Amino acid sequence: MGDGLEPPQTSLAAAVASTVTTTKEEEAILTTVAPLAEARAFFVFGDSLVDSGNNNYLATTARADAPPYGIDYPTRRPTGRFSNGLNIPDIISEQIGQSQPPLPYLSPVLKGHKLLNGANFASAGIGILNDTGIQFLNIIRMFRQLDYFEEYQRRVSGLIGAQKTGELVNKSLVLITVGGNDFVNNYYLVPFSARSRQFSLPDYVKYLISEYQKLLMRLYELGARQVLVTGTGPLGCVPAELAMRNTNGGCSAELQRAAALYNPQLVEMIKGLNSEIGENIFVAANTQQMHMDFISDPQAYGFTTSKVACCGQGPNNGLGLCTVLSNLCPDRDHYAFWDPFHPSEKANRIIVQQIMSGSTQYMTPMNLTTFLAN
Repeated sequence: MGDGLEPPQTSLAAAVASTVTTTKEEEAILTTVAPLAEARAFFVFGDSLVDSGNNNYLATTARADAPPYGIDYPTRRPTGRFSNGLNIPDIISEQIGQSQPPLPYLSPVLKGHKLLNGANFASAGIGILNDTGIQFLNIIRMFRQLDYFEEYQRRVSGLIGAQKTGELVNKSLVLITVGGNDFVNNYYLVPFSARSRQFSLPDYVKYLISEYQKLLMRLYELGARQVLVTGTGPLGCVPAELAMRNTNGGCSAELQRAAALYNPQLVEMIKGLNSEIGENIFVAANTQQMHMDFISDPQAYGFTTSKVACCGQGPNNGLGLCTVLSNLCPDRDHYAFWDPFHPSEKANRIIVQQIMSGSTQYMTPMNLTTFLAN
């Protein structure tokens, strides 16, 4: 109004200029924030099915950082993924339009604007329970993965502020894959294991589900609003179990019973959480059925076998670790399993296809494409 109360424009410009003296790194980050709406961030939690290399940085035997792991990865080198090539997070990342999958959280390269793409916190060998995988020593147990997610948000807040960090997390996709090791590397690890003496199988499954519910609620409290939860695969049908349990070619009945008890209860728990919250925060992937499709009829999916691992030794190539001394198949696309426990890249692609567009037989309450469009 000309009454002297309006600050002169020059000083306002100077004030703005003084707040915008940014480093080149910060400028890059600020320009990266704009397109966040198009490419959502992606966060990954869980075990070796989704670990992209965190265990490379840890003193543990649960690692995949030596050949022939990575033989079909774009670089043809091992990365820490338990796969001949891409794993499930890599393929989901492609499907949701990310230019590259989220880096392992422990990677020294994950800093600056790369943080805005998300992060992978998964660690081979871990389970829902803290005592799962104790034989692997230093692995990132689930409570620690969630602590790291909190730390990640503090780091990103330092770059783009708390509000934008909250938005980035709210709009992100979260994948969590955990639970199989609680059977394979805990309850059934040795005869008369501590957990099998403590719990009957049905009671153990109930206990796992109640502990898993706490982990999912912590994710929700940390801002996750679109969470893809995968069940266990057909635990008794992997080459390792076929080799160890001498099942005459059939799947291990006891481990299949565990999966058959666990997976439906996981879906019911997720339905209950969504109902309690009042919206669909969690979607469940029936990974057991997705696997069983190609395990029971491998030829229909272009595989020659679902009983023998591509890389391994002993019956079904199911014993021990996949190493440079193991038997190695020449064509990984003919094998549903890459090593004694983990699907091949081709099998991972079939699984992700069902996650993205499968019917309610595979996805509850809806597939990932529908979920992300909401």
